Amino acid sequence: MQKLKIGIIGVGRIGKIHAYNALHSNKFELRAISDVSIGQLDHSSLGGSVPIMTNEPEKILTDREIDAIFICSSTDTHVDYIKKAASEGKHVFCEKPISLHIHDTYEVLDIVKKTNIKFQVGFNRRYDKHFKKAYESVRKGVVGNPHIIKITSRDPEPPPEQYIKQSGGMFMDMTIHDFDLIRYLSGREVEEVSVKTANLISPIFHKNKDVDTAVITLIFDDGSLGVIDNSRQAVYGYDQRIEVFGEKGLIKVENEKETNLEVSTKDSVVVAQPNYFFLDRYYDAYQSEIDAFADSILLNKSTLTQLDDGLKAEILALTAKKSAQEERSVKVNEVCADYGLPYF
Repeated sequence: MQKLKIGIIGVGRIGKIHAYNALHSNKFELRAISDVSIGQLDHSSLGGSVPIMTNEPEKILTDREIDAIFICSSTDTHVDYIKKAASEGKHVFCEKPISLHIHDTYEVLDIVKKTNIKFQVGFNRRYDKHFKKAYESVRKGVVGNPHIIKITSRDPEPPPEQYIKQSGGMFMDMTIHDFDLIRYLSGREVEEVSVKTANLISPIFHKNKDVDTAVITLIFDDGSLGVIDNSRQAVYGYDQRIEVFGEKGLIKVENEKETNLEVSTKDSVVVAQPNYFFLDRYYDAYQSEIDAFADSILLNKSTLTQLDDGLKAEILALTAKKSAQEERSVKVNEVCADYGLPYF
C-alpha cells in the first residue's frame, strides 16, 4: 500500500498525538519531526522510530522526500510554515486556529488556492463517530428542517495562565471548535451572533482580558437558531453534548463515559462520569481525521475540513468577541466589513 510521507512541526500535546497515530496507521510514513525542544524526545518511543529529529523546521519544509507537513506548533508560527510548505508544493494539515489575525488567514487561503495543495484544518470533532452519525441523520431529514441546534462544550479545568496569554481568547481557542461543529451540523451559514459572558471561575481570565463562561446565540441564514454554552471548568469531566431539534423530532449525542454501567438501589442511581478531557473523548476522532487527510492526497479526494472552514470559524470567533465587548447582537457581515473581507 502506498503511504503518505509526512513531517511534523511541533510536538507538544497535539503534535505527539498525531505522531503516535501516524506511526500506528498503515497510511503514513513518519519521516521527520521538528520541535524547539527536540531533545525531550530522545528517550521516548518517537526518538527511536522517526528517522529525522531536528530543531530546524526548514529541514522538514525543504525535504523532497516529504509529501505533507503537519503544523502543530504555536499559532503565531502557522502562517509562515503554511506559506513555506505551499511554496515547496507540500500538502498541509494545520491545527486550529490557522492564525490569530484574520487578514493572515485570508492571505493563506489565497496562497493555498493558487498552489492547489491539499489543506486540512484540525477540526477533529467532525470526525467523531457520534457527531458524524448525527450529521448524517440531519442530512437524511430524520428530524426535518432543524429549528434549534444546541452545543454544550465545557472543559474539566482551566488551562495554565501562560496558555491563556497566547491563546487568542476563549472564542478563538475553545469555542472555535463549536463554531465549526454547528456549521457542520446545520449545513447553514451564521448571519448574527449574540453573546453573554462572565468570569466565575478564576481571576486569571479577567486579568488577561478573557472570559471563562459564555452563552452564545446564533441566527442562521434560514432563520433557525443555534445555542452554544461554554465553561472552562466542569468539575465532573469533559462535557460534550449536542442536540438538533427539528420539525420532526430530536437528535441527541450525550457524553462518552468510561463505562455504561449504571447501578440503581433504593438509595441512589450511580453512573460513570464523562471522560476527563479531549485526549480521551476524541481519541478515535484524532486517528480518523489524519487518516482522512491521507486519503484526500493518496486518493485525490476533497478534505472535509478545509481552510475555508477555518477562516469562517475565525470570523465567527471575531463576531462573538465583538458582541461580548459591545454587549449587543452583531451581524457577521458587519465584522467582515470591519476587516474589509467579503461576506461568506
